[in-house]
Amino acid sequence: MAGSRQNPHGLKQIGLDQIWDDLRGGIKHVYNRQSMARNRYMELYTHVYNYCTSVHQSGQAGQQSSSRAQGGRRPKPPTGGAQFVGFELYKRLKDFLKSYLVTVLRDGQDFLDEQVLSFYTKQWEDYQFSSKVLNGVCAYLNRHWVRRECDEGTKGIYEIYSLALIIWRDNLFKPLNKQVTNAVLKLIEKERYGETINTRLVSGVINCYVELGLNEDDPSTKGPTLSVYKDHFENPFLDDTEQFYTRESTEFLRQNPVTEYMKKAEARLMEEHKRVQLYLHESTQDVLARKCEKVLIEKHLEIFHCEFQNLLHDDKNDDLGRMYQLVSRIQDGLGELKNLLETHIYNQGMEAIDKCGEAGLNDPKIYVQTILDVHKKYHALVLTAFSNDSGFVAALDKACGRFINNNSVTKLANSSSKSPELLARYCDLLLKKRGRSFLLARYCDLLLKKSSKNPEEAELEDTLNQVMIVFKYIEDKDVFQKFYSKMLAKRLVQHMSASDDAEASMISKLKQACGFEYTSKLQRMFQDISVSKELNDQFREHLKKSPAEDQLDIDFSVQVLSSGSWPFQQSCTFALPQEMERSFQRFTCFYSNRHSGRKLNWLYTLQASTFQIAVLLQFNLENSLTVQQLLDSTQIKLDMLQQVLQILLKSKLLVTDDDENELVPMSQLSLFFGYKNKKLRVNINVPMKQEVKIEQEATHKHIEEDRKLLIQAAIVRIMKMRKTSKHQQLLGEVLNQLSSRFKPRVPVIKKCIDILIEKEYLERVEGQKDTYSYLA
Repeated sequence: MAGSRQNPHGLKQIGLDQIWDDLRGGIKHVYNRQSMARNRYMELYTHVYNYCTSVHQSGQAGQQSSSRAQGGRRPKPPTGGAQFVGFELYKRLKDFLKSYLVTVLRDGQDFLDEQVLSFYTKQWEDYQFSSKVLNGVCAYLNRHWVRRECDEGTKGIYEIYSLALIIWRDNLFKPLNKQVTNAVLKLIEKERYGETINTRLVSGVINCYVELGLNEDDPSTKGPTLSVYKDHFENPFLDDTEQFYTRESTEFLRQNPVTEYMKKAEARLMEEHKRVQLYLHESTQDVLARKCEKVLIEKHLEIFHCEFQNLLHDDKNDDLGRMYQLVSRIQDGLGELKNLLETHIYNQGMEAIDKCGEAGLNDPKIYVQTILDVHKKYHALVLTAFSNDSGFVAALDKACGRFINNNSVTKLANSSSKSPELLARYCDLLLKKRGRSFLLARYCDLLLKKSSKNPEEAELEDTLNQVMIVFKYIEDKDVFQKFYSKMLAKRLVQHMSASDDAEASMISKLKQACGFEYTSKLQRMFQDISVSKELNDQFREHLKKSPAEDQLDIDFSVQVLSSGSWPFQQSCTFALPQEMERSFQRFTCFYSNRHSGRKLNWLYTLQASTFQIAVLLQFNLENSLTVQQLLDSTQIKLDMLQQVLQILLKSKLLVTDDDENELVPMSQLSLFFGYKNKKLRVNINVPMKQEVKIEQEATHKHIEEDRKLLIQAAIVRIMKMRKTSKHQQLLGEVLNQLSSRFKPRVPVIKKCIDILIEKEYLERVEGQKDTYSYLA
């Protein structure tokens, strides 16, 4: 080695030739993977440090200038102090690495399959480790000279480890990558066929390809760009994957049922997921999954759709769940399955109600339970097989809404409002006391029999929750409200509610579903009953303090109900029996004294049939009476009186020589003194057909009237806000506002618009077709 010289400033000048032989020997030692002592490592590091920090003049400075000229930039003039050098060292390191890899390549360029993989991965692991050691030895060169060159924009200069990767890429990867990649793909194919492979060979190649993807345009960029990995492995790997699974899926489906194919596809998708985790780069996960899903699922969707219908029909819930999990991987792939499910549930609902026949029309329990059975079955299916997916929940809801509101029972009744009516009647059965009978005495006083087996509160609450499921699907919720209101009123007045808590719970559920306005009258009924109880207690106290001649000789109680909240109406005139007149007068006087200015409107709806009592009381004076005599004394209409008499004749309280079903005014009726009954309480309060029919007709009439008022109110609200509106726009907004209560018919909306124009709330805009304006 040539000796070092002192410059005028006292700093040593160290030539590359002084250190290179020893440095090269150390580097060769590293790449031969021989162990190295720490002090030897520090000697090599010191060589690089001393060279980089020496001040070069004359020939060395000329080399620096030359290198800068090649890089396209003029060298900066010295600014004093040490000037970092390194180009010649950098060049010699580059030549060493290239020469080393050329030698390595000669030993492996003829290898194929696993041989080339073993060779490539072994050489890569050794080279990578050695290059990292070399990078440490050249740390000072990296931090100062390399960084300065990069900062000044010099092209083709990299940190030593990156330089080593580039030299590997150009001198070993490029000549061998096709052989290596093909060998990896063959190994993966073997694994797909069930063979055990050495995955370490694959992961070694993958690690190399990832490391080689450095950003040459910006060497300071942290981490690989994956360009080499994707171009030279991932893309051919995905092509191979597509070809493999296209062949396999087509052949498997040709020989096996769809249910078995779904298990196969499920297993293959899991295998590919594990493959990425085991030895591929994580970035391949999504793109590989999409590729497999396209080949294994998307290409076979039509077959899946056909099988889906069969699985639904055969209740194969596990297979349905498997199909859902597979198809949900495909973007917008579930649409057809949702449509098929909706159609199937609708058909099953229609078929189930068809089987009910007329029983469903007359028995609300059969009708509602049939609906609930269908809903329960498919709700469980959606919850388990379809993971409660919102799209499948919507399909269930649409199907239930369709068959509940329009089915064979509604067609038999010739009314789209039959479902809400039957649901209200079902609620009445649930909330009414179970046992009822009547004790017949001289004045036919009614005694209520308390049920010995009322349902447990929890059970009843659960059943009411089931009712709300059906209620959710009812379109004409106002129809339900009308019928429910009438039946609730009767339960409260007749003290027939099974549980006040259950009644309150049901009202709370309706309020939560439809708002305060929907249940305001129902809640007011409860308040009236409470007030009436207090009023009766006060009346009894009043009677106790009254003179003996003012005392009543019968047990009398009355309920005072606010006229705007209760659905009762007196349908006909009626002569109150004399036996009840005294009680009537005493209470009227009592109430008037306490509440001046209030008017009592008496509605004769008692716990026993008032008409039955009125007829039987006539026989206190005579043992036999004609129909005409009863007609005159009670003032009950003939058609109703005939129905009352038929019930009394059928129960053997009265007898006649004429045909019971064809009574005429002159027909003679007699009290049957031989009447016997083992029961102490006998129920004769059977609703009269005429009463039921009239009540139902009146209810539907009131519903239509209320709907017109609601529609008009909605139109006024909309027009008040908008001032002007096109006809179609107005129709749409009215339908939207009222959809939670009922589905208004377009002709009725048009009629309501005409009514509001007549009332001068609206007017048609001249010169503008189908446009209305609001009149303030």
